[in-house]
Amino acid sequence: MKSTSSFGSSLRFVREALGIPQEEFDLVSSRTYISALERDLKQPTIAKIDSLATVLGIHPMALITLCYCSRMTREQAKQVLATTAEQVDALFDAHAQGR
Repeated sequence: MKSTSSFGSSLRFVREALGIPQEEFDLVSSRTYISALERDLKQPTIAKIDSLATVLGIHPMALITLCYCSRMTREQAKQVLATTAEQVDALFDAHAQGR
């Protein structure tokens, strides 16, 4: 199954929307690594996504959401988020019930 997500284009979208240059990530990554991420030559770990989101000043879930919703309309993306919230609630409920 081909992935419909693109971390690189989402990272670039957020970075450019916020006017943040690649050099701003120097404390968490090299400019070369950021460039490789944005060109989808590398894929980040969860810990790296957290660090990148901190530099961007957004929650890591916002960045991940854009990866999966980049080809959707705003309303479609909101529906995905609503469905995700319902799934998280159901999982918390199942865990609380000992399943």
